[in-house]
This record gives sequence, structure tokens and C-alpha cells, in this order.
Amino acid sequence: MSGTGDGTRSPAGRREDGARDADTRIFVDARWTRTDFPDGISRYTAGLVEALHRIHPVTVLVHDPAQLGLLPAEVPHELINSPFSPRELWLSRTLHGLGVEVVFSPMQVIGGFRRRYAQVLTLHDLIYYRYPKPPEFLPLPVRVVWWLFHQAWWPQRVLLNRADLVVTVSETTKGLIERHRLTRRPVTVVPNAPTASSAAGAASSGGAERTGEQDGQGERDEQGRSPSALLYMGSFMPYKNVTTLISAMDGLPGYRLHLLSRIDPDRLRSLREVVPDGADVVFWNGVTEEDYRRLLRNAAALVTASRDEGFGLPLIEAMNAETPVVCSDIPIFREVTGGHAQFFDPDSVSGFIAAVRCFEDPETRAGTVESARAHAAGFTWEESARKLHESIRRLVS
Repeated sequence: MSGTGDGTRSPAGRREDGARDADTRIFVDARWTRTDFPDGISRYTAGLVEALHRIHPVTVLVHDPAQLGLLPAEVPHELINSPFSPRELWLSRTLHGLGVEVVFSPMQVIGGFRRRYAQVLTLHDLIYYRYPKPPEFLPLPVRVVWWLFHQAWWPQRVLLNRADLVVTVSETTKGLIERHRLTRRPVTVVPNAPTASSAAGAASSGGAERTGEQDGQGERDEQGRSPSALLYMGSFMPYKNVTTLISAMDGLPGYRLHLLSRIDPDRLRSLREVVPDGADVVFWNGVTEEDYRRLLRNAAALVTASRDEGFGLPLIEAMNAETPVVCSDIPIFREVTGGHAQFFDPDSVSGFIAAVRCFEDPETRAGTVESARAHAAGFTWEESARKLHESIRRLVS
């Protein structure tokens, strides 16, 4: 394969026979895999790697041996520099030395110039253009660059046009990429999918913090009934709009809201202040996979009032578990659920309450659960890996 000075492959680098090359050396950049707890990028990487490796052998790139604990053990790996290292500028030299022919990154950021390999980059969403506050886990200098990056469209265009192929996780985001003319490269959709190992976002931090009733899962009301569980799985960034869920709980007696994910102590304090008097809210601050699956199986609904998403994997996990979904009425949730959910205006507390109560009708609940599970069955890592592999095959043919 030949290359050009700006890092893109020339047409002369394409194989003329168009035949599938079973020996193409595909590497996956797994250096964004988190070792403290598996976030969405980590799960996306692990799920795709495991399924893709069954179709075509791949090698993962890591910068910390601890990352291997979250990746399939049977997949070979290479230890290289951190993506935050100055050595990232010369990454192509390293990859040339490894014999890379195709590199797939689950992010749109990857270093290296004058490459001679095909490059596939991923843009999950455009959320940070509307909500530019960067993730707190990033180093401060990176957060500053992140914020500046999202103040204009042109930096994203520069990154994506360095690819030979751009991947995104939904038709909704693909449409936004096209609307904002973010790349001249082809864009293919490789969706997220649930896995048996897709944990709930963190290991338990030693027990839930409860606001409202304090005795845990076993308590019952005066009639001997247990509270109906509403589950929220996701971060607590402002655009997630968790305050709408919390504010609604004084209008949902007999329900308990379980906020499952890990939460920063400052954010926890601010959210506890908006819990209505007498409302039943549980801050788990991280749950084990076992707890997550148990709660999901027995929940009245999985709920989210998010104003924006790249995909919404917890919705698919709930639908597979035959748990109804109550979610904000935004395009990505319409796409992911296929309409098999109860929707509400994310600014409407009363709308959320009404949507939850819709599932108190047994026929509504049973009908939605059945259709939702059938729809969710179409989201598998095997299918997503097949789509990615077919796109790569066309790229190198």
C-alpha cells in the first residue's frame, strides 16, 4: 500500500483484483480502554475485538498491560506508547515496524504521519459540540484542548479526513456527520451491542447511599409491597438530565429510583440536594455486573431523560432483559428502541411520570416487552463485527 504526505492512502494503494485478502494484518487501537472502570468506548472496543477476531485475526494495541484484563485473552497484543505521549506524533513509524496494513481506532484521534496503512476512525457522537465540558478523567491539558477543539467544526474535519473510512454507531450520528459535512470519506454504521460481560459501569464501591427509605432492597410498605424499581444507568454529566428523574419521584409513590453508576462526590452532593422530601432514591455509586443484571430483570422500567446520546446501550440491555424502557423523546432513542418504549419530553416531569405509569397496565407492558425484545435481538457484536469487516475488506480490495 502506498501513502501520501498528508497521511491518506492513494488510489494506487488499492488491490486491483478486488479479492478478499485473508492475510491482511488488522490492528485495533485499544489504548482508550479504561482500567478503572469500563466506559462506553472500552465496552465498544472489547465487544468488537472479540467478535471481529472470530471473523479475521486481529491484534490489539495497548499502552498499559492492565488494559489486557478488559480485552479478550485469546487476541494477541502489542505494547506501544500512550495516546497522550509525544511519541504519538511518530506512531506511524511504530506501526510500520509492526507490519500493520489496517488500523481501526474506536476514537477519531490517532497520531502518525506519512503512513502506508489504511486507517479507520470512529466518531461516536457530536454531543460535545452542544455540551463542550470535557470528561473529568482526562488530564487537565487534554481537557483544555478538548474544549477548544469543540468550539469549531474544522478541527473535526481535519481529523476525519485523515481516515480512509469513518465509522459511527448510529444512523442518527451518520446523518449529523453528513449535515455538518464533517468528512469527505465514506461513513459506515457499526452499532453498539450488549454482551454478557458488558458490566454496569463499575465495580461496587462498597454499598449504595440511600436517600429516602434506608433499609435496602428488602423493605416493604404498610401493605407488605416492595417498591417498584426504576433504574438509571449512565453518567451524571449535565446533558444526561438526571435531575428530571429525581424531581419526579415525589409524584411516583411506590417507586424507587436506582441511580446505578459511579458518581463524583461533588456531583453526588449536588444531586442529593434536589431529591424531594420523602422521595425514594438510591445512589449506588457503582454496581457489580451481577447486581445490575438482577436489578434489570426485576425492574419496573429502565429510565433516562438524556437530552443527547451517541447510542444508548442500556436501553438495548433492558430490552433484551424484557424490561420496559422509559426514555426522552430524542432521535437516537427512537432509532435504538425502534419505537418500542414510552417516550416523554425531557423537560417535562409530568410527562416522565405519565410514561412510567403507562407500564402499570399489564397489556401495555407485555406488548411492549415482546416487541422490544424482538427488535433488540438485531443488535449483536457478531453483526457489528461483520459490518466492520466488510467495510475493511472493501477498503483494501
